[in-house]
Amino acid sequence: MNILQIASLLIVLAAVFGAINYFVLRLPSAIGILVVALLTSMAALGLDTMVPSLTLAEDLRAIVTGIDFSDALLEGMLGLLLFAGALHVKLSDLRAVWPTVLLMATIGVALSTAVIGLGFHWLTGAPLLIALVFGALISPTDPVAVMGVLKQANLRKSLETQVAGESLFNDGVGYVVFLVLVGLAFPALSHGHGDATHASPALDAARLFAQEALGGAVLGLVLGWLTFRVMRHIDDYSLEVLMTLALAFGGYELAIALHVSAPIAAVCAGLLIGDIGAKHGMSDETREYVEKFWVLVDEILNAVLFMLIGVEIFAVQLETDMLVTGVICIALALFGRLCAVVVPIMMLRPFRSFAPGVMPIMTWGGLKGGISVALALSLPDSEWKPLILTVTYVIVVFSIIVQGLTIGKLANRVGREPDLV
Repeated sequence: MNILQIASLLIVLAAVFGAINYFVLRLPSAIGILVVALLTSMAALGLDTMVPSLTLAEDLRAIVTGIDFSDALLEGMLGLLLFAGALHVKLSDLRAVWPTVLLMATIGVALSTAVIGLGFHWLTGAPLLIALVFGALISPTDPVAVMGVLKQANLRKSLETQVAGESLFNDGVGYVVFLVLVGLAFPALSHGHGDATHASPALDAARLFAQEALGGAVLGLVLGWLTFRVMRHIDDYSLEVLMTLALAFGGYELAIALHVSAPIAAVCAGLLIGDIGAKHGMSDETREYVEKFWVLVDEILNAVLFMLIGVEIFAVQLETDMLVTGVICIALALFGRLCAVVVPIMMLRPFRSFAPGVMPIMTWGGLKGGISVALALSLPDSEWKPLILTVTYVIVVFSIIVQGLTIGKLANRVGREPDLV
C-alpha cells in the first residue's frame, strides 16, 4: 500500500472503532478506541485458531507489519502531538514549578531507567546494557494520555502544570537516553550521529546527550521565536494557523536532519508559541482558531495512535513465558516510576511545598504509551528484541487501560483543590 492508502485505512479504522466505543463501551475516546482495536485483533487471532483454514490473522498481520509504526510515530505524529500538548502549557505557570519538572525529567528518568534496567537484568538474565535500553524505552510517560485523563480532575494549578510539563519533557529526555544506550549496547550502529568509534564510550555518550538535548532545546526556541516575530506582522488567522503547522512539521524534520532531539525541539517551540506567541503575536480571533485547530489535530492523531497500539498486537509474540514476564514487569515499571517521582520530590521538599497527593498522582498517572512501543520496534534485531517488545506491549496496554481509567478518580480523591469556606 502507498502512504495515502495507509493513511486512509488508519483514519477509517479509527473512526469505526471510535463509533463502536461511543455507542457500546462509552469509555474515554482514546482508551475506548484502543480497547475496541485490541478486542477486534484478539478476535481475529482466536477465529484463526478455531478455524485453521482461515488466514484472517495472517492477512491482518501482513497489513500491520507493513505499517512502520516506529517511523510513523517517531518521525511523524510525535512532533505534532508534543507541539499540540506544549501549546496549552503557559511559561509563567511552568516557571513556578520548573525545579520539580527539571529534576523529574532528568534525575527521575535516569533513576527509572536504572531501576527498571537492573530489575529486568535480574529477572530475565538479559545483558545489562540491553536491560538498560529496555529501562530507557519504558521510562517515558505519554503526555497526551496523561493530560487527557487529568482534564476531568479538579487539581491545583501548580500540580496540573507539574504533571503536564514533566510528561512533555521526559518524553524528549527519555528518547535521548534511549539513543545513548542503544549506541553503547549496539556499537556497530551509529544512528546517524557520526563516528561511533571514539576512544571513550562515556565521553561519546555525554557528547551525544548534550548534542541531542541542548541542541533540540535551542533549535526549538530559535524556530519558535522566528515564527513569532513573523506572526506579529500578520493579521490573517488562516495563514497564522498554517505557520504553526509549518513550525511543528518543519521544525521536527529539521531537528531530525540536524541530529538533535526533535521531541525536545517540538516542546520548546510549542511552549514559546503557546505563551509568548499567543499573547503578543496573535489577535483574539487568531488565538481562538489556533487553539481549536490544534485541539482537533490532537484528538485525531490521538485516536489514530491508540488504534495503532491496539492492532500492534499482531507484531507481538504471544508466548506464555513472555506474557508472564510482561505481567511481572508491570510492577517493575510502576516501582521505577515511583522512584522517579519520590526522589526528586524528597530532594526539593525542604525548599518548597507540594500539592496534596502529588506522589500517588504522578506515580499512577505516569502512563506509558505509543513512544515506548515505537522505540521497542525500532530496536536492532537481536535475541532479546521479541521479549522486550512483548513486555513493553503488555505494560503499555495495562498502563493505558487500567491506569488511564482510574487515574482521574485517584486524582479527584487525593489531589482535589480544597473547597473554599
